[in-house]
Amino acid sequence: MKVYFIPGLGADRRVFKHIRLPNGFDPVYLEWLVPEKKESLKHYASRLSESIDDREDFVLCGLSFGGMLASEISMYKKPALLVLISSIPVSSQLPGYYRKAAAIGLHKIIPVSFFKSAALIKRIFTTETEAEKKMLREMIREVDPAFIDWALQAILDWKKEEWPTHYIHIHGASDELLPVRYTKPTHILQKAGHLAVLNQAAGINAILSAQFQGLVVNT
Repeated sequence: MKVYFIPGLGADRRVFKHIRLPNGFDPVYLEWLVPEKKESLKHYASRLSESIDDREDFVLCGLSFGGMLASEISMYKKPALLVLISSIPVSSQLPGYYRKAAAIGLHKIIPVSFFKSAALIKRIFTTETEAEKKMLREMIREVDPAFIDWALQAILDWKKEEWPTHYIHIHGASDELLPVRYTKPTHILQKAGHLAVLNQAAGINAILSAQFQGLVVNT
């Protein structure tokens, strides 16, 4: 069975380097598309889903921003299991202070270059290995500023209240970007932050292994 992965904003397939799938599951990494002018997150998700072959059972896994896209995709391309990591399944779980910042146009006043440099500074003080810090810096530098600008607006304009079905939601207890108190994960990783996919991969792999067992039986 194929497992389609969607990375987070500013990341690519390298962010899933520590994820190990059980036997019988093959990873497929979706590539970012160039956003259309003023494109909504829902419409972008629809275009991105065209890379998914739903003629056979599949699993869909999204990280952070990629999880929001995955949640949208799951509404019309039904995965055997939807996996959200460090993300949210519905727009109402986006922290309220992001909406308040959007209301005064703060995200438009601050240049995208600031977000990129601030992210780089934050990465220096995380618990990833030096090799992972280097990888994260490279990914952030390589991302198109125009894509970040579009994605930030798309997230703030996102409206989705219908909950996905057949999903699991893995979240770090110490996630600062999407605090766990605003959402309702099915699995919480203690002492894990937003980048649990890198520094708590063993815990995520254990959860995936357990959850995928039932899918193997039914295939």
